[in-house]
Amino acid sequence: MATTHLPVLGGHPQGAASTCRQDAWYAGPLATLLFLCTALAYMTWAALQGNHYYADPYLSPLYSPVIFTDLSAAGAAPSWHAWVGNWPAWWPAALPLSPALLILPFPASFRFTCYYYRKAYYRSFSGSPPSCWVSPVSGRNYKGETSLLLFQNLHRYAMYFAVIFLAILFYDAAVSFYRRGEGFGIGVGSIVLTINFLFLSSYTFGCHSFRHMIGGGADVMAGKSGTFRHLRWKFSTWFNRRHMAAAWISLAWVSLTDVYVRLVSMGAINDLNSWN
Repeated sequence: MATTHLPVLGGHPQGAASTCRQDAWYAGPLATLLFLCTALAYMTWAALQGNHYYADPYLSPLYSPVIFTDLSAAGAAPSWHAWVGNWPAWWPAALPLSPALLILPFPASFRFTCYYYRKAYYRSFSGSPPSCWVSPVSGRNYKGETSLLLFQNLHRYAMYFAVIFLAILFYDAAVSFYRRGEGFGIGVGSIVLTINFLFLSSYTFGCHSFRHMIGGGADVMAGKSGTFRHLRWKFSTWFNRRHMAAAWISLAWVSLTDVYVRLVSMGAINDLNSWN
């Protein structure tokens, strides 16, 4: 428990992480820290592998869309699945031949600049502040989005890419019900990819920038009740109220989807489906 210091004007104690709170206020930031570190560690590892991201007809969302494919890698997407084709000769030898490296910066920038995630990692990683009524760990005034992290304002532009990626993930979920040469069917992987699309859609549709965009860019909705603009705004607001839950569930499910596709590709587990 943090040491409680004498309060200053306004009733707030001074000192790093000082507080008058008696509850376990640190539980939330600590859980956030552990969850984000685990997710980031796994996704970084998975993105650097460049293999076992495809098991017909399933494609890991960490590798979608596949721009180039390395046919020599185990569990790589076939040539017809790559948007451009086989891996180019000009690729730097120091970098792994991983399609994920070409696309992950886009969804990563959307999450990193997300309004909710900003609060989550400001509190858990930098302690600015770690919780309500708790002094900042650094003891300094917060200057995140006024100096160091000005690029956070790019969130609205990252949102446009996120919407494009949703369309791509919808396609991946749709084709997961079709195996070349065998026709339509359904497997556990089809369900996993479809749920992944739904969770990511819930997270994206609840984005504050997305709500502002489909609401017509209006800052005030008073007097617009019943209009199509207001209905669009209400649609996004329903998801926005559940934005925190969608943020965590979708992040976890993306990782679990990659794990599932990877294990099926490696032959570690069998995919129950209607084709076999």
